Amino acid sequence: MATITTKVARTYKDLDLLFNIHPVKKDINKHTAEMAVINSIKNLVLTNHYERPFQPDLGSNVNKLLFENMDAVTASSLEREITQVIQNFEPRATIYKVSVIPDYDNNGFTVDMEFLINNQTEPIEITFFLERVR
Repeated sequence: MATITTKVARTYKDLDLLFNIHPVKKDINKHTAEMAVINSIKNLVLTNHYERPFQPDLGSNVNKLLFENMDAVTASSLEREITQVIQNFEPRATIYKVSVIPDYDNNGFTVDMEFLINNQTEPIEITFFLERVR
């Protein structure tokens, strides 16, 4: 007797960290699929080392690097930090390209990232702006 096996694609789900309430269900919104992974990546990039209790290795030095001189060396260090934190702590995504461009007029860095979510065929591009905040 032949057996047929099929794989079911996983759907990733996370809570909305802004704790917005759904207007009909009166419950906290949840992010699914791409938005769950995108929010997770942004949170990992903006988390400092020793910021989360009992997980001292989780995070990156991105906030520390934002207070360095704005030049190509700092941009390269930011690219390396972002790539490393996603490879180490986000198993749902595979990084293709990270590009960090200094924006001298706005005193920050523009990050263009392209990655592939596991079990999907189309890559996702996100762009966000990193700036110093005190």
